[in-house]
Formats: sequence, C-alpha cells, structure tokens
Amino acid sequence: MKRLLAFAPAAIFVLVLVGFAVGLRRDPTLLPSMMIGKPVPAFNLPPVRPSDALSGRGGLATDQLSGEPVMLNVFASWCVACRVEHPMLMRLKEQGVTIHGLDWKDEPADGAGWLAERGDPYARVGNDRTGRAGIDLGVSGVPETFVIDRKGRVRYRHVGAISVEDWNRKLEPLLARLRAES
Repeated sequence: MKRLLAFAPAAIFVLVLVGFAVGLRRDPTLLPSMMIGKPVPAFNLPPVRPSDALSGRGGLATDQLSGEPVMLNVFASWCVACRVEHPMLMRLKEQGVTIHGLDWKDEPADGAGWLAERGDPYARVGNDRTGRAGIDLGVSGVPETFVIDRKGRVRYRHVGAISVEDWNRKLEPLLARLRAES
C-alpha cells in the first residue's frame, strides 16, 4: 500500500500533462454555439447614429437578417481586436459582402464616432447598449461574427478578428454555398 501511495504524485502529474497536451491541440476559436441551425433571436435595436433614424435607415432588427445570406458582426468602440479586424471588414464591403453590425455594450455616440473615424462597413448597424441581443445570440466577447442564411438561421459563429485566412478558408466558401442553395 505504501508503494502505491509513493507513485500517486507521479501518476497525478502524468494525468495533468496529458490533460494539458490535449488542451493545446484544440483550436481556441472553435467555441460551441447553441445557435447553430436556429433562427436569430428576436431583437429590434436602435440606430447607432441619430442621422440613421432621420434618414429612414434605422437600426437593426431580426427581420432584416433574412432574404439573403449575410454576416452579422458584433463589435464595440472599446474593443482592441475590433480595430485589427476593421480593415478586413472594409475590404469585404468593397467586394460586395453584406455585413450588418451590432454595436455591443457601447454608448451610441461612441459607436457612431468609431465608425465615423474608421469607416462604416455595415449595411445596417444597431446599438445593443444593454448587451441583451448579444447575450441572446450567445456572444462571449467581441469581435464575433455570425453567418446567417436566407431563412434567418445562424449557420456559423466565428470568434475573434476575421483574418484573410479565415475569410478564404471558412467564411467565403460558406457564404458561396449558402448563396447557391435554393
């Protein structure tokens, strides 16, 4: 019995090492989402800019996320990674990709200033100051991007800033496939 107790710390150490080795092989951007395959939760967000309300552009509502495959990008003016991602979103807009924006846990004036300073890649953008719409979507932080099919169902969730590789390898092929579906 004493021999078994002598080997216990070594056995525990080996188990911990195996656990770390398994954890290091996992992709940290692959976070499970309960929303995959489900409709986007209902929300109706006010616009980030007062001028959008006056021009009739309005904010962002769930019913505007159907009809064609789109991306829904969750961002915030206080988000450092969003600054890294933003030039990529501007390039995608130039390529004709429809992206809607959800300004998460942010004051409308801060979101409006951020877009005015860096450019606006969004077809529509709504302010989720309380964070409720983001919580309903399962957002864990910003930036996050959801690919939504023409029926308004979430088909993919990308956590973190979108890189050229992410676009070429995951997002663009998925959007092309969703556009081709009847």
